[in-house]
Amino acid sequence: MKSFPQTLRRSIRAIFLVIAIIASPNSIQAQSSVPDDELPWLYKGSDVPVDKSWTFGELDNGLRYAVKRNGVPPGQVSIRLRVDAGSLMEQDHEQGFAHFLEHLTFRGSTYVADGEAKRVWQRLGATFGSDSNAETTPTQTVYKLDLPDASRASLDESFKILSGMLSSPGLSITAVNAERPVVLAELGERAGPQTKVQDATRELFFAGQRLANRAPIGTVEALKGATPETIQLFHQRWYRPENVVIVVAGDGEPEVFEELLQKHFSAWEGKGEAGIIPDFGTIADSGDISRVVIEPTLPRFISMVIARPWEQVDDTIEYNQQILIDLLALQLINRRLEAKARAGGSYLQASVSQDDVSRSIDGTFVSIIPLDEDWEAALKDVRGVIADATTFAPSEIDIARELAEFDAALAIGVESYATEAARKQADNIVNAVDIRETVATPQVALDVFRAMGNLYTPERLLASTRKLFEGAATRALLASPTVVDGAKPKLANALRSPVTAANDVRVSQSDIGFDALKRIGKKGKVKSSKQIDRFDVEQLELSNGVRVLLFANKAERNKIMVNARFGKGYSGLSPKQSNLAWSGALALMASGVGELGQEDLDKITTGRRIGLGFDIDNDAFEITADTRASDLEDQLHLIAAKLEFPRWDPAPVIRARAAAMIGYDSFSGSPEAVLQRDLEWLLKSKDPRWKTPDKEDFAELTADSFQAFWKPILSSGPIELMLFGDFDRDQVVESVLKTFGALKRRKSQAVSEDAVSPQFPAGKLGPEILVHKGDKERAAAMTAWPTGGGLADVRESRKLEVLVSIFNDRLFEILRSQQGASYSPQVVNNWPVEFESGGYIGAQSQLTPGNVDRFYNVVDLIAKDLREKPVSADELKRVVEPLRQLIARASSGNSFWMSQMEGASYMPQKFIALQTLLSDYTVITPEEVQALAQKYLDDETKWKLVVLPEDEKLASNDNQPLQPEWPDAVSN
Repeated sequence: MKSFPQTLRRSIRAIFLVIAIIASPNSIQAQSSVPDDELPWLYKGSDVPVDKSWTFGELDNGLRYAVKRNGVPPGQVSIRLRVDAGSLMEQDHEQGFAHFLEHLTFRGSTYVADGEAKRVWQRLGATFGSDSNAETTPTQTVYKLDLPDASRASLDESFKILSGMLSSPGLSITAVNAERPVVLAELGERAGPQTKVQDATRELFFAGQRLANRAPIGTVEALKGATPETIQLFHQRWYRPENVVIVVAGDGEPEVFEELLQKHFSAWEGKGEAGIIPDFGTIADSGDISRVVIEPTLPRFISMVIARPWEQVDDTIEYNQQILIDLLALQLINRRLEAKARAGGSYLQASVSQDDVSRSIDGTFVSIIPLDEDWEAALKDVRGVIADATTFAPSEIDIARELAEFDAALAIGVESYATEAARKQADNIVNAVDIRETVATPQVALDVFRAMGNLYTPERLLASTRKLFEGAATRALLASPTVVDGAKPKLANALRSPVTAANDVRVSQSDIGFDALKRIGKKGKVKSSKQIDRFDVEQLELSNGVRVLLFANKAERNKIMVNARFGKGYSGLSPKQSNLAWSGALALMASGVGELGQEDLDKITTGRRIGLGFDIDNDAFEITADTRASDLEDQLHLIAAKLEFPRWDPAPVIRARAAAMIGYDSFSGSPEAVLQRDLEWLLKSKDPRWKTPDKEDFAELTADSFQAFWKPILSSGPIELMLFGDFDRDQVVESVLKTFGALKRRKSQAVSEDAVSPQFPAGKLGPEILVHKGDKERAAAMTAWPTGGGLADVRESRKLEVLVSIFNDRLFEILRSQQGASYSPQVVNNWPVEFESGGYIGAQSQLTPGNVDRFYNVVDLIAKDLREKPVSADELKRVVEPLRQLIARASSGNSFWMSQMEGASYMPQKFIALQTLLSDYTVITPEEVQALAQKYLDDETKWKLVVLPEDEKLASNDNQPLQPEWPDAVSN
């Protein structure tokens, strides 16, 4: 069964990410009285109550559908077409065909000429890649369309086009030969250290099964050997109405959706012999149980699976009750693993999860990142924690804590369901079909959970834990940056060796609440209030100087976005000195508040929607959170206390330093990683404020230096508090006065005397060269031009977005669609409102080293053409209309308005600039676009960068561009 929130069976694998308690239980009342033949197709064989907000149906040709009215966001209709065909259905010579066919289907079909599909969707206001896209997995192919401003006419046209895409895609020799380089380029861009490890993991974990050697991207040999005839045979076997489910959710009448489905899909009939889903194989009971992969650019880690055969189940209430119990059992272990890591164990991070993978295995997965080279100690310690959980039952108080987290997450799902986006609900149906389960409403999920109290016994959780760590095979993979003598047999022996249950891993559960958090001070007063009428925003100034922006609305039910902005951000730091700004995201929020450490903060927020996020903007530091009305006052108390009474626990700093050191080499593992490390720094003329630290910088980080840097910043002003969401104005003001109003008056952060706006690097003929240590056939290139910055010319920056979108479309069309030289070229517009300079237009792409020359030439040709000729009316419309719709939909949510109004209480010109936002993006002529190109796409100012694979001439470099002679193969 699938429901909101999404099932916890999807694993948690990110460093420092403790499992989020978001479960998917079933209904408290079964549907045993409803005959199976009267149930909608999704619920057959299940006693889960039907989600009656959906209308389910089946056409005479076997195509199944589900439709629903959902007005979030207004005007949009989300359409999903799921085909029961993925890489596991491919024959050996067809590996990659399902994904190749996905590309060809979007390229052209019966109703759309080859290469015109993207333009058709653009004219209807859809942005390619975000509104119109597709994905292929081992078990399905899903086509996605989020149609903005959907009218009956645009829906009718869209359903017609989609029907042609599925029934008669363009499979001509011209189309196949044109798209083949694109899928090969995608395969090439995915090559690298991560893919190497993923392939090795799949081969080990799924030994004996088809999934072991079938990735959706396919193989070079199969893709090069594909012909229109062989792809057509694959299409005939799998693209048939009985294999298709269509899901429609959006701002329209379900009856209209059904009518259009009937009109455009009822005549579709399969051709030829239908495919038979092959046996996905059984878990091999022999062979290797361990494997070692040496990859110098990746951190050392261990992946482990306890594999059980996947079995089709009846998605019943009883089944899902057991799933909930399993989830809670895993969360108990994850909390203990995290506590041990925080205390300074042998591993940096470890987690356990359960997942049913591609209808192949029911697996329990263990992920471990050792703290150092002693991976054996880390594995032993993690196994010890697991052994404790499989030997001794949890305490009632342990269970109660996790139940509180479950209850809170499910309650949030109920509260937010009314404003949950249609696209998410459509995706939930698709995912349920893929895993052969049902969906339930959040209320049903919460009801069953609250009725299960007597099932969460220590004895049942112990039995569940034991079952989760039993299986047909246990296997593990060690990835190491260095060669480890005898690692493979050592790893195998470690898995076979008995392990002693750890006796020091149970988390102490104390009765602690928010009363343990020190009060801020005397309640403040409102000094002044004014209404920003155009935007329904109220601005307050408190007696202590804190400024507050309040935007009460029902865009997202029972959700309040909080952003506490303080200090000056990057603009307050020196551009000539190195600093520790980078360390904030790693450890600042984890270092505690007052007398409370990280574990204490976890305890007082148990069962609450309260958090602490951190970011640095150009003009302020930010502590952010999403909360709800019932938790808001405590949320504000926590943030204010963080500012007023910061704790300086050294443990998070030490752990953060270790994480940074462990992961640093991954920055050189691919062109993309190198760009992530160095690009912003280089585009700002190597301003140290944006420099990714070197290993030496990480190594020198201490708790003392961390505190010395951050303490004055946390105590600085000015403070701007933004509260956007579903709340009562008077209650919120009262909470603000008790917390932020009680803060001491603050001085503005002292700005370094040499603090200036970032500067774009000077242009020159040849590119700067960076080097990566990854795949030899991967490179990246960029051309950038300086623009500007500041609020005075922000309207021009918005019009630049139109120019950039046209540039992006042309680069995509030539480099990808026509030449197949790159899978994902892009052009971006960056205009820092908070600085008077530092903006740029940047065209970049990943490609092969041999295509770098091609990239620079294409970019130069497009820039020249944009300077010399006005764009056509159709090309302009195909860019402006998606921008218009993108803004219209984004502006229905609070995230958009909060990002636009940040700092506005101190810079009221932002409110004025917002009044012309939509017209700035959408009212523009071809001549204006040409004038912008002439002004900014100047050959004299352009700057180039290339990232090449390491060889004997180009040694890998960290943060230091090379300046050798530029290779002859690449033009200037």
